[in-house]
Amino acid sequence: MENVGKTAGEVWQTLKAKGSQSIAGLVKETGEKKDTLLMALGWLLREDKIKTEVKGKCTMYDLK
Repeated sequence: MENVGKTAGEVWQTLKAKGSQSIAGLVKETGEKKDTLLMALGWLLREDKIKTEVKGKCTMYDLK
């Protein structure tokens, strides 16, 4: 669980620096495994720190 919290911080920092990202983009930017990244996104969504937007077949994540 500690790694998920760390990854959530990395995701937040990446979104702050780079703007809206897809899961694939976040995996590339953070270097984290997809499973850990998905848990981190869930954490941030639960904490109401990020928002989602569906663009075609892709879900984009960004800071609120």
